[in-house]
Parts: sequence; C-alpha cells; structure tokens
Amino acid sequence: MTIRVLIVDDDALVRTGLALMLGGQERIEVVGEASDGRAAVAHVRDAAATDQRVEVVLMDIRMPVLDGIAATAELRHVAHPPRVIVLTTFDADDYVVRALVAGADGFLLKDTPPAQIVEAIERVVEGEPILSPRVTAGLIRQVTDAAPDDGTEEARRRIGGLTEREREVAVCVGHGRSNAEIATELHMSLATVKAHISHIFTKLDATNRVQVAIAMHDAELL
Repeated sequence: MTIRVLIVDDDALVRTGLALMLGGQERIEVVGEASDGRAAVAHVRDAAATDQRVEVVLMDIRMPVLDGIAATAELRHVAHPPRVIVLTTFDADDYVVRALVAGADGFLLKDTPPAQIVEAIERVVEGEPILSPRVTAGLIRQVTDAAPDDGTEEARRRIGGLTEREREVAVCVGHGRSNAEIATELHMSLATVKAHISHIFTKLDATNRVQVAIAMHDAELL
C-alpha cells in the first residue's frame, strides 16, 4: 500500500530535497508540501475531506505562523489524525520534549540518511514510535541534567518489577533499537517483542520509549 506523506518545513530547499528523495520510493507518495504549521493543518483537513487523507507528516519544529509543536497538537484532534515525525537538530532538544507532549510519533535529526527516513515512515505507519538514538540520548541528557541526582534507587525499584527478558528488551529500547532490531538481537519474534514492550510500559507506568530509556538510565543500566 502507498503511504501518503506531507512535508512541512519553512526551508524550501529542505522540502525539495525530501520530496526528491521520497519521490523515488515505491511505497511512498508525497502528496503535498507546507511552509508553516497552519498550512499543514489546513492541508491535512482538506485531504481528509476528499477521502485522500495524509498518513504521515514530516514536521519541522521552528516555523512562522504556527510552529511544529502547536501544529502537531492540532493534528491530534482532526479526524483520522496522521502520524507525525518531527524533524529536529541537536540544538532543539527542549523543543523535542514539548513535541513529545504534543503527541508526536517520532523524532529524526535532519541529517538522518535517506534510507533511515524511509524506514522511519514505514515503521511509524505500523504504529511503532520512532526515536533516533542520538535524539534519545539528547533527551535523556536534558531530563537527567535538570533533575536531582537522587533517583537511582527509585528507578531500580521500578525496574525490579520487570522480568529478566523484559529488562533485556528495555535496555534495547533505551539504546534506541527498533522492534525489528530487538527481535534480531534477542532472537525472538516481532510479536513477542511488542508484547514485552507493552508489559514494560505498564510496569514502568510509561507512555513512550523515551520514558523507558530514562528509567533505564536512572537505574544505571545504560
């Protein structure tokens, strides 16, 4: 099935480069571009009204009119909301945290190789959150630097509720591995990996992979 993608960035060169790169992919169709968040939300709504809904939005963060964080939050409320992959840079880690709260499904650095961008689009459509390992590391660093350094014992208590196998999966999540990579590394099926991750989320009271990574970091297991 073709994945319908909208590219949102206020830099025309970035939009053109992404469109050219994605345009050659068999499973991906670039259905439009937008230079700001307001235009992106309007495009998604108009497409949904014509039964040609956008499935994935590649969303820049810093844009005029409406930034990517606010646009992501608005997109959560449209009918059949698209998956949103935020495009970020190293100096925007604070924005990434806010985008996570707004409901973003993934984060990629703008210098991510084309093949990995394509893989991220395909994975996020399947419901798997996408977190670049380098972005995850930056988020962990930001959160832990801002918090008092006294959470190790509490984190270890929470991790103590995981089975040995769940702990192995959680460490892989903390290193930014995809479900498929975890399955290969730990020699288990993809369905088993998904089940373990679901159990980990429940036991750690986590809603996303970054929270799992932070817990593993605080427990000194990363």
